[in-house]
Amino acid sequence: MAQASDARSATDVTGRRLRLGMVIALVLLAVLGLRLVFIQGVDASGNAQDAMKERLRSVTVAPDRGSILDSQGRVMAASVARYDLVADQRLVKDFRRWDAESASMVDVSLSDSLDRLSGILGMDRAELEARMVGDRPYKVVSKGVTPEVKDQALDLGIPGLLAEPVTERTYPNGSVAGSILGFVGGDGTPLEGLELSQDEQLSGEPGKRTYEISADGVRIPNAEFSEEPAVDGQDVRLTIDQDVQWFAQEAIAAKTESYDALWGNIVVMDARTGELLAMADSTTVDPSDPTATDGLFWRPTALTQSYEPGSTGKVPTFATALEVGGVEPTDAYEVPNKQEFDGQIINDSMPHDTYEMTTAGIFTRSYNTGTVQVAQSVDDQTRYEYMKKLGIGEHVDIGLPGSNKGILVPPEQWDGRQRLTTMFGQGYTQTTLHMAQVFQTIANGGVQRRPQLIDAYIDPDGSEHVQPDPEGTRIYSEETAEEMLRMMEGVVQVGTAGPAKIPGYRVGGKTGTGEAAGVGGYNGYTTSFTGVAPLDDPRFVVAVSVHRPQGNWRNWEVEDTAAEVLSYLLNQYSVPPSDAAPQHYDVFTDEPQKRPW
Repeated sequence: MAQASDARSATDVTGRRLRLGMVIALVLLAVLGLRLVFIQGVDASGNAQDAMKERLRSVTVAPDRGSILDSQGRVMAASVARYDLVADQRLVKDFRRWDAESASMVDVSLSDSLDRLSGILGMDRAELEARMVGDRPYKVVSKGVTPEVKDQALDLGIPGLLAEPVTERTYPNGSVAGSILGFVGGDGTPLEGLELSQDEQLSGEPGKRTYEISADGVRIPNAEFSEEPAVDGQDVRLTIDQDVQWFAQEAIAAKTESYDALWGNIVVMDARTGELLAMADSTTVDPSDPTATDGLFWRPTALTQSYEPGSTGKVPTFATALEVGGVEPTDAYEVPNKQEFDGQIINDSMPHDTYEMTTAGIFTRSYNTGTVQVAQSVDDQTRYEYMKKLGIGEHVDIGLPGSNKGILVPPEQWDGRQRLTTMFGQGYTQTTLHMAQVFQTIANGGVQRRPQLIDAYIDPDGSEHVQPDPEGTRIYSEETAEEMLRMMEGVVQVGTAGPAKIPGYRVGGKTGTGEAAGVGGYNGYTTSFTGVAPLDDPRFVVAVSVHRPQGNWRNWEVEDTAAEVLSYLLNQYSVPPSDAAPQHYDVFTDEPQKRPW
């Protein structure tokens, strides 16, 4: 009996276990069934969305970077279409493709595909395989390929190989205006010049393209999901004339080389508007290969390098004396070779007898002793204020990085000698652009126009946003400006700048030689000339500077280079010859024809 009872008990336990197992199994089946119903029915759309997300790929659509144009609309910097080939390594494998010759699907091995692709790209086979094969979802295979190469590569049909549109910056004129245009890095990042300062206008806004791919990584035709179009950048039109820029670069390069100088530059300005027609350097960076050029020349030296102007700095001194000092061009002065002022000895650069000279004559022959006498008619504060009005000691904002404002301290900081030397262009520094700005003021009847480099911004649809002409600021009266121009004409006709003469045209200007500061004191010189033509209706200002020329300073002349550029301008812009003969004031007050130079 006990044995039978034990058997029934064991059977009951086993039965209960079986029934419990069946219940659990039924519950699990029910749960799975409900989940399947939920997935296929209730959550079918969510599941489809998840699947779609797995098949979508998004790429950035780069906007076209705006071009930089010269004043005539000629392209100086532009972007061309290029492509980066990229791979989703997870999808790269053997595949089947349609063969047109056999009119059938054929098997294509990955090895054969890579052989052909390496030939198209001109890339080492092993290097290509390292970039194509792996488990990374995104790997750059080749950057900046042409549209033709891109098409050949994609025509192979390799799964996971895609092309992303990019742009490459080109500069069709090489180094012409290179320091103005600037350049971009290999990744398109703006680094210098207008490329940097005008990046907001040039760059535009990127878009995005999203599309569907098949299981083997190939884009499904006609299945584009969405696109946010890119907004292309604006073109920037400059006041620079690329022909004038090229000519000026050639001229200053030749002059600088002839004197074995450190650098030289030329600024060409429209006397009436302040527009910059050229800003040339003796050495100019090629934006396509900037590392081949010393970093000093990545920016215009006319903007970045300041120096003591020397006698060109007498222009503000004499103009201010005429304007507010009660001085007339024909006033008489006794001018020795050496003279003491307030305990300071002032010398002229070359020995000469004591002369009875006019104000204009002192300017024409560029005598320091006479200049100080003329300048004494104006108090220091007033003279300083006029220099500041002219822009000396201030940044010149033309839309480029690197502006050097020079050094001009207020008169309360001048010592006894600096008070005198600032009268003839020493004891302060300025750039060649400052110098051109001063002469533009005189050439424009005493009204200064802020130097202008950017003429207009042009939208992708062609709409132009022309920059307003800067308001003119009257600094000197028209009478003072006319008197100064006549005095400048004397410099060219009977003074220190004879090589600046241009047959048929009235030309005025001023020479200058300033000591160049170096480590521990002065070391070398900067020689310069700024010219204006034609004087009967001034159109152009040309400022030329050469820094640290070698040889005897008496042999330095850059006025001939200014004359070359002015002659080119007068011809290029079809400016008619002057009607009147040259006009200038007498140099000496007694028997000028008998006075030696």
